[in-house]
Amino acid sequence: SSVRDMEIPIPGGVAGHTVSPCRAAGCYAPGGRYPLPSSVIMTAVTARAAGCEMVVLASPRPAPITLAAAYIAGADIFLCVGGAQAIASMAYGIKAQQDGGVAVPPCDVIVGPGNKWVTAAKSIVNGHCGIDMLAGPSEVLVIADKTANAEVVAADLIAQAEHDVVARAILISDNQDMIQQIDQAVQQQMASLPEPNQSTAREAFQQSFSVLCESIDQCIEISDAIAPEHLEIQTVDAMEVGMRCANYGGLFVGESAAEVLGDYGAGPNHTLPTGGTGRYTGGLSVFNFLRIRTYMRIDNAKDSQSMVDDSIRMARLEGLEGHARAAEARSLTKTPAYKIAKQS
Repeated sequence: SSVRDMEIPIPGGVAGHTVSPCRAAGCYAPGGRYPLPSSVIMTAVTARAAGCEMVVLASPRPAPITLAAAYIAGADIFLCVGGAQAIASMAYGIKAQQDGGVAVPPCDVIVGPGNKWVTAAKSIVNGHCGIDMLAGPSEVLVIADKTANAEVVAADLIAQAEHDVVARAILISDNQDMIQQIDQAVQQQMASLPEPNQSTAREAFQQSFSVLCESIDQCIEISDAIAPEHLEIQTVDAMEVGMRCANYGGLFVGESAAEVLGDYGAGPNHTLPTGGTGRYTGGLSVFNFLRIRTYMRIDNAKDSQSMVDDSIRMARLEGLEGHARAAEARSLTKTPAYKIAKQS
């Protein structure tokens, strides 16, 4: 109920907040190894849903499907540029050229995943404009017990590994036999994966790992310490186990809830916190494009005097005499110190 304009009474008046979208949103969609129209949808549609007046999209070497996704998502401008250049273009804007080119407005917030150069550029412009997060390599963590389907878990680990050579696919289980079954299934399924997907996934698996735990409780403890981007639960009572997990970007409960369904439109946004940042933040949503702006108004000076007196006391306790005198200027019972000094 707080995510809307609201107002509450205060002594002598009212205080409240307004909820309004940023004017211009910048959305980045990677285009390196594979075209990612899904990232176009996940970022631009969210900005539109938030009510942003202008949506700018940037992606290098866009495939036709990427351009189509931008059109469907309602993007106003598409920049065929990637990397740090794209982030700079959206952060600082581009003036219209004399030949009639379209001007790109400076964006108020920039969102979307990207490689290390995109992430570095977002860290530089952060403050000049807002950003969603500093995304690192993509990752999935699967908690699996003896009831898990080894082939399904293996398929999900491979799906994550094919993203990038620095992606991480993590398996945590309380059953050694299940770990071995999943490892064998990964090897079998990898053999038929086409290129370049197979080579990318094999390199990613070099820095991926599995953990054998004593119990599901320990699995949860380790998962919370890692705070993975994607967390899959494939156990008995999967929902109960999932609700006990505290740190993750997106949660996928049960064998049928494939992480790839979230990638392509099941509902949750696929732009999620990585590298343990799920401990303190969440995935991309309309909130990234909304501003909560507060206000207060005093209609009855007499009724506000308790707040005035409190402000005078607090200001002098903090040693901020100017603050105290500004409050005294609103007092109906105290003479402001600046007037006393003038009279003396």
